[in-house]
Parts: sequence; C-alpha cells; structure tokens
Amino acid sequence: MPVYLDHAATTPMLPEAVAAYIAALDIVGNPSSIHSQGQNAKRMLEEARERVAESLGCEPIEVVFTSGGTEAVNLAVKGLFWARNFPTGDRVASAGGRIEPSRRRILVPRGEHHATIDTVEWLERYEGAIIDWLPIDSLGRVRLDALAASLEEHDDVALLTLLWANNEVGTVQPVAEAVALASRYGVPVHCDAISAYRHLPIDFAASGLAALSVSAHKIGGPLGIGALILDRSAVVVPLIHGGGQQRDVRSGTQDVPAAISFGVAAQHPVSSFAALRDRLIAGVRESVPSAVLRGEPEASGRLDNNAHFTFPGCEGDSLLFLLDAAKVSVSTGSACRAGIPEASHVLLGMGLSEADARGALRITVGHTTTETDIDAFLRALPEAVARASRAGLNDRDVAARPGSVDA
Repeated sequence: MPVYLDHAATTPMLPEAVAAYIAALDIVGNPSSIHSQGQNAKRMLEEARERVAESLGCEPIEVVFTSGGTEAVNLAVKGLFWARNFPTGDRVASAGGRIEPSRRRILVPRGEHHATIDTVEWLERYEGAIIDWLPIDSLGRVRLDALAASLEEHDDVALLTLLWANNEVGTVQPVAEAVALASRYGVPVHCDAISAYRHLPIDFAASGLAALSVSAHKIGGPLGIGALILDRSAVVVPLIHGGGQQRDVRSGTQDVPAAISFGVAAQHPVSSFAALRDRLIAGVRESVPSAVLRGEPEASGRLDNNAHFTFPGCEGDSLLFLLDAAKVSVSTGSACRAGIPEASHVLLGMGLSEADARGALRITVGHTTTETDIDAFLRALPEAVARASRAGLNDRDVAARPGSVDA
C-alpha cells in the first residue's frame, strides 16, 4: 500500500466532511435569494460560518469565506495595504495621475510562504510598496529585535504579515510578541495560520490580529475553500467586486456545500500527532545518523505533524523520487513551489548553504497516518539516502574532471 506522508501539502478529507459535502450537493437555492429555498441555503451557510468561527475564537461575521488560503492571504495583505494608503479605494488622482502611498512599508519575515512573498513583491512592483525583509534565526523564527528596530525606525509601516508556524520546518512563531510590538505603533498584523490551524490553539479574539488566513484542505475539509478572519474594526479594500456579499469584502455567490463540509472539518475533534512525529524523528536519527533535524528541536515549539531534515550529500529531489518509487510520498518543502528546482528560501534564511538547503525533506503526518506508515518510510529511507549520496558523488566527480565547465 502507498504511504502518504505529505499532509502539510493537503490532508485527505475526513469521512464526515465527505458525507456532509455529498449531502449538501442536493441543496437548491442561491444563499442570496430571498425565496424560501434561497433562505434555507443561507441558513445552512451561516451555520457553517458559525462552526468555523467557533473553531477560531472569533465572531461569525468575521469569517469571510474565500477560494482557499492563497486568496485569503492576498485579500488580507493587498486589502490592508490599499486601505491604509487609499482609504476610498481610489488609487488614481482625479487629474489622472497615480496617488503615491503614504504608508508604503510592509514588514515580512524571510521565511514566509510564497502566497505572501509573491503578493508583497507584486505590491512592490506595481503599487509602490517597500518591503522590509525581517531576518529569521537558525531555527526559522522571526527575530523580534529586528522587528522592533524596524517599527521604531520607520513611520510609514502599512502592516506586518507573518506565519503562525513555518510551513516548511514547523517552527512556531512568536505571534503574541510580534502583535504586541506592532500594536505600540498602531500597525495592523495579518497572520498566515494555514499550517497551524487545528494543530495549535488559535483564539482570534485574544490575538490582537487584524486578519488571519486559514484553509479547509489542510484540516480534512475540501479543496477550493478557505477563510479570511477579519476583525470587525479592520478595513480592507476588496479584490473582487460585484454583489457585496460577505460585508462587501468578498463578493460572489458562496459555495454552500464546500462551506458546510469546511464547518464539519472545523468541528472535528482535535487529535495530537506528536507521538507519530516523535517516532518519525527518532527513527530518522537512528537509521540515518547524518540527517540533521531543522526547525525548533523542542517538541512544544514545532508543529505536532512536522519533521523536517536535511541529508548531507543528497539532493532533496533525488530523495523524493527514490522514496516515491518505494511508494512513499513526502516533499522537499512547500507544495506551492513543487517542481521548481531551487534551494528553500526558508533554509537559506536560516543560514544554511545552498548545498545543504537543497538536501531537504519535509515529512508530515495526519489523521490517516499509522505507525505502520512510519515504519515503512523508515525502511525505505536508508537505501534512498545511500543511492542519492552515490548520485551526488558521481555528479561531483564529473564536475571535477579536467575540462569540465565546473572544474
């Protein structure tokens, strides 16, 4: 049987979420319609919103359903940036010239997900934003001293955006401390909690955040739906116009079956995967002593489903393909960058060399993982590492030969 250990990319739908989704496909009516069938759809949609809200410690009105985590991040970051600089939503002056933003600066740790990185770089390229890339430490944690210094130095900060926990190496971020620092300067904070949701306790009301992004398919819900949790007092300029649904923040007919399934997944009892994670980490260290655990080594400081290693002398892509041939699915990092042969920006930000960073594997467990799956992975890993190491040695031998372009 194939072994699936890439739950951080997406985890299989929970049986209860599948059943709820299938049943909801029979719902007739647009939730914005005023007739009885439309209002029945709306009632079921709002019940789903309440379930998601309860799981995150927020009010139902603060739950804005989106097409997934990436849209939620875009809506939060772009929407907050535009609202802070162009309160009317008009980025063009009446005379036809562009209005220059007055709060141009966005604070971003170097280890963020590409949903955030690509969004802020787009704002830099087209909207005049300035990005302050905050350093991270050797464990992947944002350096609070650098954040404090940037907030103190600049009076043009539009927002801070950061992960709740790093999606690659699993390190939990000091969100409360970061929000406390930003609040002293009146700077709103968006948090990408997509990897942390249902793995760590999240209380939006107590967090002080302006916005928080989550996604259903990371917790056993369906693909294609997520949510932006937006504080009642927060103002964002919408990405999508037409209809004014969801507080006029995210227009469009809402996907009722997906929302219902999301709500069921959000209410599913939380399970700890720490025992499986720890079994996996101990097994890798025993079977491949040269492997180096990356991220926070203390169990309480990393996601309960995440084990991330680098394997000296190996290419992560080679290890992934060799393990896949052995019917074991893992990843080299974020699935959103899958197929792009480059070293992880997270590991480079943590201070690793490019050679070391390219030898990474992320192994993540979930609700379908068993001890038998862990044992199958640990049986396949040593041979994969040996073969990948030999391949790496052969590549270096070729590069060192006289006449080689790399010699």
